[in-house]
Amino acid sequence: MTKDPISTSWFSISRRKMLGSLLVGIGALLTGCGMTFLGQCASDKGKVLLNRVPDLPPGLREAVRFPLIEALQGRRARRFALGASIPAGPLAFTSQYDPMPLSELEQMMVLLAVGGNTGWFYLHPYNPRYAPHIPNYASASGGRTFPSAAGFHTSEFFYTDDNGVYFLSTRDAPSLVGRNADGTMDLNAYLQTHRSHIRKLKDGRMHIPANPAHIEMHNPWCVNLPGSTLIMPVADLAQHQIAALCYLVQNGACIYDDIHKNPIPGMERFRSLVDVEHPYPLTYIEQLTLTEATAEISTACYSGMLMLQAMGLGGWMFDGITPLSILGASGDPKVPGLGFRYDTNERWPLPNVTGLPGVFEGYCPPHYPTMRAAVDALVTRKFGPGGPFHPETPGPYRENQRIRGSGEIHSEEFKECVVTMAQYIFDRFGKFPGVVPTLFMLTYLQAHHLDLEFYDKHFSPGAYLETHAHHMKLWHAASPS
Repeated sequence: MTKDPISTSWFSISRRKMLGSLLVGIGALLTGCGMTFLGQCASDKGKVLLNRVPDLPPGLREAVRFPLIEALQGRRARRFALGASIPAGPLAFTSQYDPMPLSELEQMMVLLAVGGNTGWFYLHPYNPRYAPHIPNYASASGGRTFPSAAGFHTSEFFYTDDNGVYFLSTRDAPSLVGRNADGTMDLNAYLQTHRSHIRKLKDGRMHIPANPAHIEMHNPWCVNLPGSTLIMPVADLAQHQIAALCYLVQNGACIYDDIHKNPIPGMERFRSLVDVEHPYPLTYIEQLTLTEATAEISTACYSGMLMLQAMGLGGWMFDGITPLSILGASGDPKVPGLGFRYDTNERWPLPNVTGLPGVFEGYCPPHYPTMRAAVDALVTRKFGPGGPFHPETPGPYRENQRIRGSGEIHSEEFKECVVTMAQYIFDRFGKFPGVVPTLFMLTYLQAHHLDLEFYDKHFSPGAYLETHAHHMKLWHAASPS
């Protein structure tokens, strides 16, 4: 597994360029709010700056000032890419153009919309049960483009294009938003820093056979085509569930095994921490874990969908590929997917994927020797160097050291309580979590260049936005060939 050398040919977006784009966007916003004179002044200053930097794609300027309302109202699944073909049926059409991959800048803009770091995460400010401490739920110090339940942030991102399969890791990153001396965002540094978080795993596009065992059959004509970028979020439900068990104990609660109709052995020792007389059902907590993680990876893809509208790219978010095929647990050696390791057991209806060693590993055995080790790893993530509750971790607060250091560190008794529940689940069910997968994926985002001729032939006017209509001119200064 190797890293691609960082391309610098398109990282030429200077402070002047970024400031110019921001001024144009601010001008449009002020004008829309009725402050026409101020809006025009800001726009004029921005245009002056941008006119001095002709190498900046005009499409980026348009994306910066693209209205959010238009992105929301104009969001549609636009599946027909350059080079695509629908061979039969009422919408039959064959593109007359070759596939066209996203440029490096286009691809990075989409990736950053899906999984980019957006600065420091804001901690939960108050819970009377915790006073005088600050609530210590969060696991991440950095925020991203999508929300995560209680700041757990357990997901990461894989993607594939014509050149390979890649891993984008932003989960444990600090703030990657660089600022210039005047406080404006340094887009050049932002893009460069995120590019350094990309790791190439394999050469060549991931193979997904046109077979219903691997993909729903309304998708092979349009999914993972040459020229497309397919983004695949993966959530660590094992880590998420440990964080959820910590959350329960922090709030005086615990679980019982409602499947086998018995309490968790040994929980009586922790009566001073949790209400052992009124525990939550295990299945409820695991459903909550699954649902929260689903929201996390789905809103990440939705953020990417909004960026597609602003940039004038085609694509959509969907769930029509078998997750086990993507992860590499389909059982078909001709479909290695991402190559994750997995286990099978006669008690489980499906293989259980646990991780890709050295890249993305679930917080459970075999990647950790015991559930105690996995719990310790989460505690280190929260309270260790770089964690949200380490006093030396930078952050957004005026008294940052005092506020970050006010999160109460989990005691040995607290950790033992969480470990007792987690180890029971692993021992009783043979995996962790017990009834939902260790790792989980559902939604994907694909980005590609549209063949507008398909839409012009089969749709009424308005099937695509102005950004789509002018994409080639604004981003590539040419037409497809």
